[in-house]
Amino acid sequence: MEMIRCDQIESILKKGKPSPADVPWYGEPNLGGYYGEEEIEAVVKVLRESTHWSVGFSSKSKEISQFEEMLADYCGAKYAVALTNCGAGLELALRTLDLKPGDEVICPAVNYKAAHMAVIDRGAQVVFCDIDPVTFNIDPSDVVKRITSKTRAIIPVHLHGLSSPIDKLEEIAEEFAHNRHGPLKIIGDAARACGAGYKEEKVGATGWATCFSFHSQKLITTLGEGGALVTNDSTLAQKVRDMCFYGGETGWGMNYRMNKVQAAVGMIQLKRLDKMINQRRKVAKRRTMLLSDVFGISLPVEPVDYYHAYYVYPIMVKPEWAGEKRDLILKMMEEKFGIVCSVTNRPVYQRWSYIAEKCGVPKLPVSEVIGERLFCPPLHPELNEEQENYISSSIIETINSLKV
Repeated sequence: MEMIRCDQIESILKKGKPSPADVPWYGEPNLGGYYGEEEIEAVVKVLRESTHWSVGFSSKSKEISQFEEMLADYCGAKYAVALTNCGAGLELALRTLDLKPGDEVICPAVNYKAAHMAVIDRGAQVVFCDIDPVTFNIDPSDVVKRITSKTRAIIPVHLHGLSSPIDKLEEIAEEFAHNRHGPLKIIGDAARACGAGYKEEKVGATGWATCFSFHSQKLITTLGEGGALVTNDSTLAQKVRDMCFYGGETGWGMNYRMNKVQAAVGMIQLKRLDKMINQRRKVAKRRTMLLSDVFGISLPVEPVDYYHAYYVYPIMVKPEWAGEKRDLILKMMEEKFGIVCSVTNRPVYQRWSYIAEKCGVPKLPVSEVIGERLFCPPLHPELNEEQENYISSSIIETINSLKV
C-alpha cells in the first residue's frame, strides 16, 4: 500500500463521509473496543443468577475474583484488585505510602489529570517532569534531575498505548532509595495501555503498582466504567483490597469496588483484548503506509523492544505549524469532514487552572511543544477500509491545503 493518489483522494472525498455519517468521529471513540453476544449473554447470566434474595449482587463474588486472577495472569503480575476506575487505583496506591506535606511525587504533565489529582489529594507536591520527544513518555534523564530527598514516588504514564521504560525507572528508584522508605515507588498510570508490551513483558508485570482504566473509551471496558491495580507486592495488594471495601476491619477505607456484572463482562473483554489490539495495530500500520509521504507531519513510532497498543494514533505537525496552524487543522477536520481529532494530551497545567494553581507552571519545553503540535484522528479496531480511506484522505487534503 502506497500513499493515496490525488485522483483517489478526490474520488474518496466526493463520495462523502461513510456510515455512520450523521455523528462526529472522535479521536478517542466513545467505545474503544467492541461488544458482542458473549458480553450480552454474560450480563444476562449474572443477572439471572443474582435476582434471588439469597444471592444478590454481593461484591464477594466468583466473577470478581475470577476477573482479578485472569487480569493478573494476563499482565504477568501476582495480584490484581478490581476497582471502580483507574483514578481510584492511583489514589489508593498513594495512600499506602502515608505521604506527608512536602513529600514529592514526580509525574509527566502530558496526561489526563487523574494522577495529579491523586497526589494533590494526599497533600503531597506534584513535581512535573518532561517527556521523550519520540515516545511522548516520561524521560528518565529528566526524572533524575528532579529527584530530591523528599521524593517518594514516580508515576510514569504509558501514553497513547506505548509503554514507558519501566526498567530504567526501576534502576533510578533503587539508586535513589531512602534509608527510611527504601526504593522510590514506581506507580504506573496505564489507563490507556492494558495489553501493551515492553521487552517481551506486558505492562503491569513490573513496577511497584500499575493502574488500568476500563472506561468506555479505553482498550477494553467493563460496561463504561471500571479499573484495576496490579502488583507483585502482597502487602500492597491486601491494603488496597481492604481500603476499597471500607478499610476491612482495622483501617480507613471507602467503597471503590467493581461489581460482579462488570467483572463478568471484563473477563470476556480481556479474552478478546489481544485480538482487538492486533486489529488496532493493523489499522495503524495501514494508516502509516498511507500517510508516510505526506509533507509537514510525522507519524507515531514503535521503538525496538516495544509493543504498541495504539490507544490513539498521534500525529505531529512540523514545528513551524505548531499552535495556530495545528489548530486550523483541527478546525478543518471537524467542520469539513466531520472528524473531531483529539489532542491527547496537552500539559495538564495548560488545560486545568486548578492543577496550575496547586502544582505550579513549570518550564517543560518538550511537553509544551508537543501540546502545540499534536493531533490524533480516530483509530478503532473495527475501522473498515472505506472509513480509513476517508480519514487518511481527509488528513491529506487538509495538510495539502495548508502547504502554501
